[in-house]
Amino acid sequence: MQRRSAGLGVVLACTLVSTPMLTSAQDMMRHVDLSSPDMTMAEMTRDKVIAVLSAASPSAPADLSGKRLNGLDLSGLDLSGVDLRAARLNRAKLVGTRLERAVLSQAWLLEADLSGASLKDATLLGAQLQRAKLDGADLSGARVAADLSSASLVGASIANGKLGVDVKNQSMGLMRSVLRSANLKGVNARGADLSRADLEFASLVEVDLTDASLVGALLGGADLTGAIVTGTDFDDADLVSARLIRPVGLDAARNLDKAKNLERAQRDK
Repeated sequence: MQRRSAGLGVVLACTLVSTPMLTSAQDMMRHVDLSSPDMTMAEMTRDKVIAVLSAASPSAPADLSGKRLNGLDLSGLDLSGVDLRAARLNRAKLVGTRLERAVLSQAWLLEADLSGASLKDATLLGAQLQRAKLDGADLSGARVAADLSSASLVGASIANGKLGVDVKNQSMGLMRSVLRSANLKGVNARGADLSRADLEFASLVEVDLTDASLVGALLGGADLTGAIVTGTDFDDADLVSARLIRPVGLDAARNLDKAKNLERAQRDK
């Protein structure tokens, strides 16, 4: 297999629900050379990116798809609606950057800093954001089926975001978001779709899950201490070893009796 990164986002496409495909995606990662120039170097400068943005128009929007932008400081720029499909932005700085309606599908953002960035209604299908920093970022209404393992989203918003499996869209298969060991403390997840998302060992301390869907989600070892779960749908969610300590609105949660391994969750005595 070639080690060039073009198309690798498709290969890794954000972990599938079936166990065999999940294993396959992890195996493919071993063949990706994350130290290669494609994954560490930039082919453009910040000024050149600004020039591309300046030349764009409603009829010819900016296209940065497939570009190597690793390590660039693009903080504060307006990249709203820009096509960044399969772009490589590993360790890039996007602090306060506007990425509203941007297309980041299959993009690489390993360890990127998107603190305070606006990703409202953005599309991130098959994107790689392991260990990325999204503290205070706004992903409300975004369509996300990305790998956010060990990412930090402290105080971020995913309100009304679509991070779950889209069973009606067969072209996407059963792609879902992976947030294993991610820090979602204080996240606004009101109305978010997290169905079948992988949230194992994630910190969901004081997260607002009002009217959110956790249908079929993996919550093994997750910490929901102080989480607001009024109207949250727990149907078929796996709560093995999850911490349900001092949750708010648990009596108003939906389908808690249909959750898996509820008896094995850590609960208030």
